[in-house]
Amino acid sequence: MKDLGKTKYCLGLQIEHMNNGILVHQSNYTEKLLKRFNMDKANPLSTPMVVRSLNVDNDPFRPCEDNEEVLGPEVPYLSAIGALMYLTNCTRPDISFAVNLLARFSSSPTKRHWNGVKHVLRYLRGTVDLGLFYPNDSKEGLVGYADAGYLSDPHKARSQTGYVFMNGGTAISWRSQKQTLVATSSNHAEVIALHEASRECVWLRSMTQLILNSCGIEKDRSPTPIYEDNAACVSQMKEGKVFNEAVLRNPKV
Repeated sequence: MKDLGKTKYCLGLQIEHMNNGILVHQSNYTEKLLKRFNMDKANPLSTPMVVRSLNVDNDPFRPCEDNEEVLGPEVPYLSAIGALMYLTNCTRPDISFAVNLLARFSSSPTKRHWNGVKHVLRYLRGTVDLGLFYPNDSKEGLVGYADAGYLSDPHKARSQTGYVFMNGGTAISWRSQKQTLVATSSNHAEVIALHEASRECVWLRSMTQLILNSCGIEKDRSPTPIYEDNAACVSQMKEGKVFNEAVLRNPKV
């Protein structure tokens, strides 16, 4: 049987084998994406989205209002969102939140939302070569980071879940998604995000253990750390309850 060699291209993913690791990116896909939407000559931007206003009436990502016109079929909004979602899910976690936010308005997009899509494309114009590098000699195991944005969607009173898992110092799984429950506090939103991250952690551990078994490598029985930055959430997970400031100052209260 003829040896086909190492995989270099698969489903839009470019795989570069280097002496010190493997680089996975989608430069060609991104270039084609920019040309498809006539953004290949656009001025690049340094961020994937504009700063949102704390005033809900001035938020550029607010839902379509009664006095606004919905974009017609001549504007390829759905096609752009679909193309960006594939890029987000494969190699570009840095645009996850922006794409998730813009995808919410697929049923009734306006010019404001289309400008948001073009902003993401301009960001990609300046970051075409970004990808994920997996080093050969890294001894870092699986580690997760979870966070939440309380009331990131003030129009629907919903918060945002965000998590990323890294192995060898490089991201292997990530998500940015609006929560389905209405969180009553920032702690509540963080607990929801931590729960979603824990579910993903269980699946990743089972998958990695299966790979280790198939390769004849000893199982890694050490726990997987998940980092969380909310003090109340950490206290609740460790102690089973949340202490208020008075109790923290004087444990006898």
